[in-house]
Amino acid sequence: GKVVSTSSQKTAVVAVETFVPHRLYKKRMRQTKKYQAHDETSKCTVGDYVEINPCRPVSKAKRFTIGEILRKSDL
Repeated sequence: GKVVSTSSQKTAVVAVETFVPHRLYKKRMRQTKKYQAHDETSKCTVGDYVEINPCRPVSKAKRFTIGEILRKSDL
C-alpha cells in the first residue's frame, strides 16, 4: 500500500487499494482502506509504497507492521 501519513511517532497510515465488483452491474470499482502500521525505526515517508504484515496487536488500532519499502517516493 501507499503511505499517506507519518504524523504519529512510530506509526504510518497505509492506504491499500483493492478492486471489488459492483453487485448488480459487475463493474470493477476501486476501494481504498486505511491501516495503521507500526514503524519502529520511522523509516517510511509519505508517498512510499510499502508491504505491511499482520502481527499481534501493538495498540488499539495497530495490527500490522511495515515489512519492506517496495518503492521510495520521488518527493
